[in-house]
Amino acid sequence: MPRQPDPQLEQRILDAASRLWARGGEKALTMRAVAKASGTTTPTVYERYRDRQDILRALRLKTRQDLFDAVSQSRTLRESVQRYLDFALKNSYSYEVLFDGVGKPPSLHERWPSFTLMRERVADRMRGAPREQTRLMLALWSLMHGTAMLIIRGRFEGALQVQAVHACLDAFDAVMDCAVRSKGLPNSGPRWPTTLILGEGKQSRVGNGKGTRARKPAKSGSGRR
Repeated sequence: MPRQPDPQLEQRILDAASRLWARGGEKALTMRAVAKASGTTTPTVYERYRDRQDILRALRLKTRQDLFDAVSQSRTLRESVQRYLDFALKNSYSYEVLFDGVGKPPSLHERWPSFTLMRERVADRMRGAPREQTRLMLALWSLMHGTAMLIIRGRFEGALQVQAVHACLDAFDAVMDCAVRSKGLPNSGPRWPTTLILGEGKQSRVGNGKGTRARKPAKSGSGRR
């Protein structure tokens, strides 16, 4: 009888690739190592993926979609953060792969559905256009991702992990409340360049900083008391 196709094979290959990468980076991610770790043969892996970059791309796309599926089930911004962190901690290997070189092509020019979804929700609360909230979303994203990676790399467990998660949630709420009251975040640096676009696929670019001027720091103690 002909051998039946294995419906779980591609998932096993991607799972194995994420574990290998997280443990040893690209040097550990060879096609032979992926085949061995996923319980198949090297030719079988090559039948599905051209090379390790093709595997990494497939892994990024799948992880982004799975993360989006988790975050999109939330009804509030706070719940979005909770689901984001839950996903990162339950899928730590693939999560780490997802964000390796995220600010460089090809990852930069792939869509970031969770980022754009949360930015839309931030924009709704700020009553502005989503792209106008990219800087605020970057601050919030840094908070979430920093917490996730601190827990993963720091191997936080038990009460420490619980406290880190809730500290992130409370800080997220505080940043949003401040932004709503102030109609944006304070800005001590250059203005946001129009050429800095994130999460929008091929339109995304990191900008070159030209044509921006640093904001002057606010004067303290000025005016009559």
